Amino acid sequence: MKRSLIMLCAGLMLTGAASAQNPPAKSGPNNNAVNSPGQNNSNAPVAGRNSFTEGQAKSKIEEAGYTGISGLKKDDNGVWRGKASKGGSATNVSVDFQGNVNAAK
Repeated sequence: MKRSLIMLCAGLMLTGAASAQNPPAKSGPNNNAVNSPGQNNSNAPVAGRNSFTEGQAKSKIEEAGYTGISGLKKDDNGVWRGKASKGGSATNVSVDFQGNVNAAK
């Protein structure tokens, strides 16, 4: 009985030490389901199934500082694309399924 208890305690201590050395893997750096304004995790639109409505995509673009948003259409990759102005310059903009807002370069 004593021997079983000693073996159990030793096993628990080894398990605790091993898990302390190997932290669990992370799903990715700053991999939010939806990004907050100014927190793009990609400098290009990411293809994927997009659940944003046209109104929500427009709001994301406005939160990024754009005005005069027009012509929003969702493409075959699930990316909302349209035209908008920022700082007096008109440009093409996009919103992907993660909420990344990007201007065409």
